[in-house]
Amino acid sequence: MAGAQWRLKGRWLKNCNCNYGCPCDFNAPPSQGECTGMAGMEIEEGHYGDVDLSGLRFAVTYHFPGPLHEGNGTMQAFVDERASEAQRNGLLTIMSGRESAEGTMFHIYSLIVEKHLTPQFVPIEFSFDKDGRRAQMVVPGALETTSAPIRNPVTGADHRIQVHMPEGFEHHEAEIASARTVGSGGIAFDIADGHSTLAHVEHTPDGVA
Repeated sequence: MAGAQWRLKGRWLKNCNCNYGCPCDFNAPPSQGECTGMAGMEIEEGHYGDVDLSGLRFAVTYHFPGPLHEGNGTMQAFVDERASEAQRNGLLTIMSGRESAEGTMFHIYSLIVEKHLTPQFVPIEFSFDKDGRRAQMVVPGALETTSAPIRNPVTGADHRIQVHMPEGFEHHEAEIASARTVGSGGIAFDIADGHSTLAHVEHTPDGVA
């Protein structure tokens, strides 16, 4: 793999239309047959070569007509409007998977996404409380998602569950929550009550650190 070295360390959010507990984490098919949702990150520390990416945010919305490993996906990227041209190019290059080792998250995305909609450089609002299982990401005119604890259907109390994946390509440990997610950009959807993953991650060209 040629190209600049890079690293993204920060807060990771992934919300989709599946039942609580992302079936992909268990090599199971999507709950509703298709997979639609979003993923996003606030970079606490990061770089692409000598370009500092710390403090920036990015998100994607996506749709897959069936199980992800069958491909045929559509994706649209949203990059923090505060990013300079060099930072934008660095983030989009990382997200393309061209400079990631085989089997890593961004490389896998590059294989299963067939159609890339035009990236947007926009304001991105983000709040994140992993332990509290609460998060919100807003891209005006394109995406709004809010995560909250899963509720016990009998008592109404918060229900806490974690997923531990020692060899995971997306994260190694995550809190699971519920999410309300609406996409109104190039990929439109309305998910009243879907799955939510909240994690702290550190991605490199060779995978999750």
